[in-house]
Amino acid sequence: MAEPAASVSGSSTPKPKSSSKSSSKSPPTSPRPEISWPVNRPPEQGPWTPRLDAALRAREASTLQHASPNSLAKEFYANGRRSLAGIALRAFLLGTTLGVSILMTLLLLYYNNNFWRAAFFLAALSLFHFLEFWTTAAYNTPLATVASFLLTNGQRYQQAHTIAFLETLITSYFFPDWQSHVNPPSIIIIGLTMIVIGQSVRSVAMAQAGTNFNHQVQSRRNEGHELVTTGLYAWLRHPSYFGFFWWGLGTQVVLGNIVSFLGYLGVLWYFFSIRIRRKRISLLSVPRCFMLT
Repeated sequence: MAEPAASVSGSSTPKPKSSSKSSSKSPPTSPRPEISWPVNRPPEQGPWTPRLDAALRAREASTLQHASPNSLAKEFYANGRRSLAGIALRAFLLGTTLGVSILMTLLLLYYNNNFWRAAFFLAALSLFHFLEFWTTAAYNTPLATVASFLLTNGQRYQQAHTIAFLETLITSYFFPDWQSHVNPPSIIIIGLTMIVIGQSVRSVAMAQAGTNFNHQVQSRRNEGHELVTTGLYAWLRHPSYFGFFWWGLGTQVVLGNIVSFLGYLGVLWYFFSIRIRRKRISLLSVPRCFMLT
């Protein structure tokens, strides 16, 4: 009877060794790759104790994957094309300029000072550039970048506004009586109407075009882009051009700038005629697949 007992005890001795070897090995590969393997599950079933609970929690925390603090795309950081800091700074400066300019316009009007025109021009420019970005961000989010403010819209664009601003300053200082004579309240009201209509049409057109709008003429087919034929686009083929054209002329009417008015008229007419011709060529080569501007 001693021999069977010995064989039983002998057969039971290898079991702890095999279990200790298996516990030191890494967990087996899951037969279902799409299901995560429970790496923190205890290798042996046993009583659940506070010490075991603490050990498993510590082991799970050590294997937890944390997102890298630099996981955000670089374009959202400073100097990137979608820099959040750059967007916030430009929006703040435009808002501040708009508020101060409106206050200065009202104050100078109260004292019958012709320099109110210069302050008004700054307010109109600030509102225009803010709405360019806001409309893009709200209705065409994938293309919203720092450049959507259109603050760096080419040297000629900046030169035109600079010349207009200087003209109204010079006229208001050296020829205030002549400026008031050629720019009476009735003419100013006409200019304000042109500005409101132009700004409204442009902003609404950008919103209705949505992701089909782009500040740059597109010559290649982009998947998902379609030719918009509803809303303002049912009545005007280029409502955003129409809006900016009359907005630009309206600002010069309000300012009483004769030279800049003629300059805006010639330059804008030439600029938009060239762009419309390019868009027509793009439309014919890639029908119903180009982005609107």
